Amino acid sequence: MGQILTSAEAKQHRRFEIISDAYAIYDADLESDAQLRLQDFQEKWQLLEPDAVRTFTKDVQLTFSFYQFDSDLHHHIRTTNHLDRLFREFRTKSDEIGAFLNETSCLTLFWLVVERDHAKHDRRSSANNS
Repeated sequence: MGQILTSAEAKQHRRFEIISDAYAIYDADLESDAQLRLQDFQEKWQLLEPDAVRTFTKDVQLTFSFYQFDSDLHHHIRTTNHLDRLFREFRTKSDEIGAFLNETSCLTLFWLVVERDHAKHDRRSSANNS
């Protein structure tokens, strides 16, 4: 915008750009488009931030495995929100119990939390389909 940035501001701005470009890779609807976006990312940032590119691209192909699933599931697979929520719910319930008598009681609680989560999703999908 025509402003001179301090070194810290320029570094923060570049970091924001790199992160935005990296996230844009995964917004692609098709894996082939994501691969093209990855190439663009590498070409754009390799000379400026070689360490960041090397770190980001290490095993990056493994992260494209969600494209093997139905496109309606991509968002759910790409993010960890559902997993975080599930484990938070389990921690809450296990804190209420305090200590488990044995491994089976722990696994039973975990199974119940997962079943409850499935029931919530089933109700939502039924409501959406109506």
